[in-house]
Amino acid sequence: MHIGSLILPIFAIILTGWLAGVSGYLPRTVAGALMQFAYYVAMPALVFLTVAKEPLASLLEWRFLAAFGGSSLICFAAVLLASRIVLRASLGKSAMLGAIVSMTNTGFVALPILRALQGQHGVLAAAVATVFVGAIMFPALVILLEVDQQSDSHKKMRASALAKQIGTNPVILATILGLLWSVGGLALPAPVATYLGILGEALTPCALFAIGLDLSVDELRGHLNRYALLAALKLVAMPFVVYGLCVAAGLDRTLTLAAVICAAVPTAKSAYVLASEYDVEKTSTGAAISMTTLFSIVTLLAWLYWL
Repeated sequence: MHIGSLILPIFAIILTGWLAGVSGYLPRTVAGALMQFAYYVAMPALVFLTVAKEPLASLLEWRFLAAFGGSSLICFAAVLLASRIVLRASLGKSAMLGAIVSMTNTGFVALPILRALQGQHGVLAAAVATVFVGAIMFPALVILLEVDQQSDSHKKMRASALAKQIGTNPVILATILGLLWSVGGLALPAPVATYLGILGEALTPCALFAIGLDLSVDELRGHLNRYALLAALKLVAMPFVVYGLCVAAGLDRTLTLAAVICAAVPTAKSAYVLASEYDVEKTSTGAAISMTTLFSIVTLLAWLYWL
C-alpha cells in the first residue's frame, strides 16, 4: 500500500490533466507552456540543487550509467536491426522505432516518481539518466535520420543546430554547473537554496499535468497490434534488460530500483519532436507515447512491487 499511495497520486495528476483537456476545461495548447516551464525552469533548478549538494564520489556512479545507458543502446540497436532485417524498413524508420523503445521520459515521469520514493538520491539518478538520453541517445538518433535522408544541403545547418541544442540543453547545463559547484566544495546560500527549492517543487505538478493535458487516445486507432508490441518492448523488455545489467554490475538495491524505473517510464516526448521534424513514423511515435503513458500505470506498479 505504501508504494501505491506514492505512485497512484502521480498518475492521478496525469489523469486530471487529461480530463481537463478532453472536457474542454482547459485548452490543450496550455500543455506546451507548462512543459516549457517544467523543462526550462523547474527541472534545471531541481537538478542543480540536487547535484550541487552531493559530494563528487556519489555523483560518479559509473555502474548505474553503464546499466541504464547500456540497456538503452542495446534495445535501440536490437529494434533497429530487427526492423531492417524483418520489416525491410529504411534506416530512418528503423531508427525511429528503436527510439520509441529506448528513449525514456526520465525527466517528466521518472524524476517525480523517484523523488517520491528515494528523495534526493532518486532525483540524482533521474538527472544522470536524463543527461544520457539528451546527450547520447538524441544525437545518435539525429545522425541516423540525417544519414537516411542524405540531404547534403541541410547537413551543416542541422549539425550546428544539434550542437547548439545539446550545448544549451537546460538539464545538461544544470548538471554541469552542479558538478562544478560540488567539485569546488562551495555551500549554497540559504536564500538561493530556498529559491531553487521552490522552483523545483513546481516540476511534478506542471510536468505531469501537462502530459495528461496533451495526451490523446485518438492516435491509437489502427495498427493496435504494432503499437502494443512497441509498448510491451518499452515497458517490459527494456526494464528487464536494465535489471539484468544491474545484477551483472553488482548495483545495490536502491540504484537498481532507480535504473529500472528510469527504463520503465513512457517513451520520451523528444522522440515525437524528431519524428515530426523528419516526417518519419510520426503516427507510430505519437501512438506509442500515448499507449506507454496509459499502460505504464500498471507496469510501473508491477515493477515497483516486484523490486
